[in-house]
Amino acid sequence: MSVVPQPWPQPAPQIAADIASMYRGKRERPLPVLVRGKLGEWLSDGQFAGAYGVRGKPGWPPSRLALVTIFQKAENLTGRQAAEHVRTRIDWKYALGLDLADPGSGHSVLSEFRARVAGGGLDQAVLDTLLERLAASGLVGAGGKMRTDSTHVISAVRDLNRLELAGESVRACLEQLAVAAPQVVAQLLDDSWGKRYAARIDTWRMPASETKRNELALAYGRDGHALLKAVYAAASSDPDLAFLTRLHQAGVLRVVLLQNYLAVEGKHGQAVIRRREADTEGLPPGRSRITSPYDLDARWSVKRDTFWNGYKVHVTETCGTGGARDGCTVAGSNSGSDGHGGDGEAAPPPHLIVNVETTDATVPDNQMTAPVHARLAGRGLLPAEHYVDSGYPSAELLVSSLADFGIALVTPMLADTSPQARAGAGYDRTAFAIDFDAQQATCPQGHASSSWNPVTQRGTETIVITFAKGTCRPCPVRAQCTTSAAGRRQLTVHPRQVHEAQLAARAAQDTRDFQARYALRAGVEGTIRQGVAVTGMRRARYRGLDKTRLEHTYAATALNLIRLEAWWNHRPRGGWTGPAPATSRPSNSSWRRETRINHQGQHQVAFRQSPIFPEHPPPAILGLPELAAGS
Repeated sequence: MSVVPQPWPQPAPQIAADIASMYRGKRERPLPVLVRGKLGEWLSDGQFAGAYGVRGKPGWPPSRLALVTIFQKAENLTGRQAAEHVRTRIDWKYALGLDLADPGSGHSVLSEFRARVAGGGLDQAVLDTLLERLAASGLVGAGGKMRTDSTHVISAVRDLNRLELAGESVRACLEQLAVAAPQVVAQLLDDSWGKRYAARIDTWRMPASETKRNELALAYGRDGHALLKAVYAAASSDPDLAFLTRLHQAGVLRVVLLQNYLAVEGKHGQAVIRRREADTEGLPPGRSRITSPYDLDARWSVKRDTFWNGYKVHVTETCGTGGARDGCTVAGSNSGSDGHGGDGEAAPPPHLIVNVETTDATVPDNQMTAPVHARLAGRGLLPAEHYVDSGYPSAELLVSSLADFGIALVTPMLADTSPQARAGAGYDRTAFAIDFDAQQATCPQGHASSSWNPVTQRGTETIVITFAKGTCRPCPVRAQCTTSAAGRRQLTVHPRQVHEAQLAARAAQDTRDFQARYALRAGVEGTIRQGVAVTGMRRARYRGLDKTRLEHTYAATALNLIRLEAWWNHRPRGGWTGPAPATSRPSNSSWRRETRINHQGQHQVAFRQSPIFPEHPPPAILGLPELAAGS
């Protein structure tokens, strides 16, 4: 399939007239209508040309498929529902420039579009383009304040334990091999294979006895090795079957067996399959361990009391407080439109998402601080102050963020974890006077250190300071200083600039001024709550990190448009959390749909009727609960 870039057609005259009639006066216009009216043709087919070939039949314009995907996320629709909305919703047809009789495209076209864009690395194109337009209008810009937080994302696969993972990996490989080379499978199958692999492993109850579970685990391991042995034997004996070793599920099964089983030599020289044990042979680290044969990027992770299998998403948004806030001047601030009141006073522009990053679940937050800054630098949107929680900074990042990007991290630092600091008694690191010029530390009793060794620990430059045994052992307060078996105190500190920045940050975070200033960070949790409630951000719809990253980028773009729609409609911040109401009937209908999110995060749809036409019944909305309400 190829792409022939072409401009978007203008809305059909009949649709434009009906839209103008339905939303005349002060009536709020829905999101698709405002997006077309305010942003125009803000996406182009050329932006997605890299995901398509140069030859072949032209398909649906990818720029309009991207817009459909954004609207889909804004209303949390399935692919089938989104395709149906393109066919039936007049406001969607207006935004896409389609005729009233245009049938749109099938839902499979949306699926193919997502696969091409995710595979081509173009997942950030829509957010980049929107931010460029907003920067030109003065709604976002460099400087000012931004805040970032993360949340867990549950993968679109079933949770499997180690036993179920081994069995399901064998079954998945068996099914793919049965299609590719049924003659190879026929040589292996017997009645026992049918009992174990006829149905998905997680659909039947595992044995209650630990002995039987261990026997079943060994059976899965032996079957997996026998299956791979047959695959490689067939591929080596017949050149036409060489492709079997490159089957996706064969590769997955090989890795799962390596991570969970061992092949050892038995008493008679034969290969014996047994399970790996964590305390003896060891298991791979969580960041490398496959959790499902159907999603190789999902990982198990834990954060406080939350344990999940999937991914993690990091959301960064602007968080200024003024009208033309934090060095970001709003274009057209003297007009009475585009989010400004009729009295000429500029309304505060909305907080907008400027970056979203998706990783597997095992990546800690502090490893994403620098990538977030690098992405913002590429967009020309570096803030002056970045508000994050204590999971994002490190002592090194306090210095490097300011030196490399000019960003001051406003964040509490993690507490000192030394035994003295945790106990709140004795001499912790702050009790020692450190002279970097003389390369010497002095303890609270006035004794000087005996050695000063710059080293690299886990890739980080540090300094190890040691006191002499002859000084520490006879010291009358040694019990308050160290319990080391060596009988001497040892300190590990950062280089001078990093050490001083860490001390200053820890001293400042206990002041009232810092706490009042840092309270601004809490608002990003509301943004994540909106993303979860409106777009379903916390549950991945698709498998694989690339598609999940694309899903979150389009969700962030949809949230920005929802907030802009509220601003364009002069709705105060903190009101609606979903897209604006939209009629789903022709212009003579007096009913309109309004979507709210209740305190439990559930969608509630209300139909409100204009008093001019009280005789019309409320329309039916696809797949949503209906709450009839009078005006």
